[in-house]
Amino acid sequence: MNVYHKGAIPFVLLLIPYLLGIAAGINLFPQTDLTLLLTCLCIALVAFISLNIFYSKWTYKVSWLGGTIMFIVLVITGIANTIQSNQLNNKDHFSHLTAQHLLVKIIDEPVWKNDALKFTVTVEQTVTPGKKIAASGKVLISIKDKAAKNLYYGDVLLIPAKYREVDPPFNPAEFNYKQYLANKNIYHQAYLYPGQYVVIKKGTGNSIIAYALRLRQRLVNKLKANLHDPDAAAVAATLILGYKAELSNDVLQAYSKTGTIHVLSVSGAHVGLVYLVLAFGLSFLNRYRHGRVVKAVIIITLIWFYALLTGFSPPVCRAAVMLSLIITGNTYTRHISSLNILAFSAFVILLFDPLLITDVGFQLSYLAVAGLIVLQPIIYKRLEVKNRWLDKLWLFCSASIAAQVITFPLSAYYFHQVPVYFLISNLFILLPSAIMLCGGILYLFLPQDIVVAKWLGYLLEQTILFTNTALGIIEHAPLAGINKVWLTKIEYVLLYGIIIIVFMLIHRRSRALIGLGIGFVLLFCISVGIKYYNAANTRQMAFLNLRKNAGIVFKSGRNAVVITDLTVDSKAFKWSVQPYLDSNKVSDLKIINLQDDMATNFFSKKGNNIIFLKHKLTIIDKPGSLLPVKFESELIYITGNPKPENISTGIQQSHPTLVINGSNSKKNISVLKQQAQLLNIPVKILPGNKAFIVTSNK
Repeated sequence: MNVYHKGAIPFVLLLIPYLLGIAAGINLFPQTDLTLLLTCLCIALVAFISLNIFYSKWTYKVSWLGGTIMFIVLVITGIANTIQSNQLNNKDHFSHLTAQHLLVKIIDEPVWKNDALKFTVTVEQTVTPGKKIAASGKVLISIKDKAAKNLYYGDVLLIPAKYREVDPPFNPAEFNYKQYLANKNIYHQAYLYPGQYVVIKKGTGNSIIAYALRLRQRLVNKLKANLHDPDAAAVAATLILGYKAELSNDVLQAYSKTGTIHVLSVSGAHVGLVYLVLAFGLSFLNRYRHGRVVKAVIIITLIWFYALLTGFSPPVCRAAVMLSLIITGNTYTRHISSLNILAFSAFVILLFDPLLITDVGFQLSYLAVAGLIVLQPIIYKRLEVKNRWLDKLWLFCSASIAAQVITFPLSAYYFHQVPVYFLISNLFILLPSAIMLCGGILYLFLPQDIVVAKWLGYLLEQTILFTNTALGIIEHAPLAGINKVWLTKIEYVLLYGIIIIVFMLIHRRSRALIGLGIGFVLLFCISVGIKYYNAANTRQMAFLNLRKNAGIVFKSGRNAVVITDLTVDSKAFKWSVQPYLDSNKVSDLKIINLQDDMATNFFSKKGNNIIFLKHKLTIIDKPGSLLPVKFESELIYITGNPKPENISTGIQQSHPTLVINGSNSKKNISVLKQQAQLLNIPVKILPGNKAFIVTSNK
């Protein structure tokens, strides 16, 4: 009984229920007992096999039953595989065991970042005096030690079992780094200093991966030899080899805001360009009897060699798998469904690692290719161009539009911005990126000291600098991008629903589809309207958790005043303060430090006393600070580690709420907490807790 006879895309139909199962395993059933799931899976499989063995006329009448059972099988498989892939559920996970030391192995390439060497390790054993127990799990390690530069992939270390859970986001709209790492099966991190680790063994990792990483590092150094501008060398290393460690934020922002960030992500586009060059260069083999097979073997081998050069970057490996399947199919058959091949590659990869579905790069790359396969032909056929060269230009434009349309809801959801001039910037970067990639690969194969290599290096450097300058101009052009885009999950789903319906209507008109599309648009507009209305009419004080820094936001509608000792350009401000402001649609922002005075129509600060609407707040920010006698505050914000005895006398009279930030010592926080409890006064301790938000109705 052929249940899924649906033309040329059976793996698309198999992938959909499996994806639903993965989503359910991540969001709905993360702690479900595997025994129960496996039992249900066995029952469903037995039912499906029985249905095929005992085929009868009755079975023919309910032909939908086989498909339904297979749908259930794939959903349960997705749930079970996702739960099984969560290493925290393993009984031998190191966090479930008692240990004094951990024996760990480095499983990725260590990278210097913020004056520390960062890398991921797998725990192989927990160690206590006289006892070693096999263990599993991953830890993110940061070592502040210059001697650690000699550590490499595959090295085995002995480290103290002093680790902690990764912190959740403490402030509204802050990036969820804890969830990001959890999707990679990393739940703990450790900070080490000189003398806190011992190298037990060197180079015990996979020999192929180790060779690939060392080769990539040599090639990065070779690029630096003749590319003297640091930004040019970093872009070349990122574009050609996928080495992003030295890429500056300014360059990254220029490519991101112009919609050309895909150029800096070694992925399907790069592998596809390598394939096109190889296919053109080896096209003469098609004239021979077994030439097509020889050509396919050479191209597939060189594509995987390029994957080796990039250190087996996951996006490149995904593209190499898909292209290998397409090349093989085209070699032995006349007709092949690219969409089916795409679904098959995704299905196989997600069978091995279902949590990879949470990776933004995975989502963007597969969506972009799906857009090129499905949407690009529809867009291209809408406009007939007779001129040969203009037709080629329109072909590329249609591809750029298709990829951008299918990925823009995802990009807006994750990155909160939409580039307006993406078509111009993508048209502009087409030739430079081809020169950079092909010229860069040729440069890497040439001896470093010959004149041709130096000339090619100079050409590559100047091309990159010219491209960076041009993209910088586009980035700063008027209305170059729509920023501060914060979509809810419902809006995100509705946007994709609208896009799908629009393209279905282009293909075939239907009143039902028109009605459904109008309904989706109305729901989307209502959701956005409610969000903007709430933002414009909300008044609140937000006491943010900024580790050792102070930060209070006073928001009245679209206006806000921020009191902080951070600079606007600091990483903490961009990661913890700016997202809160942007998500609340703040358009008029004023930033002052703890010593400044200011007055607006909703906010007044004089000295350490603040009036927000009708709320009174006092900041205690110095060791010798005292509470004012006449200014009866509702809230006392304590920062800068003042003496607890200077505060206790004043709070007995007004009974305010104490808000204590992370700049205070643990001892002072403990004393203030005890005093507040004795006086029955509310206290909010920010270190280790979420931001304290006070919404005003006054």
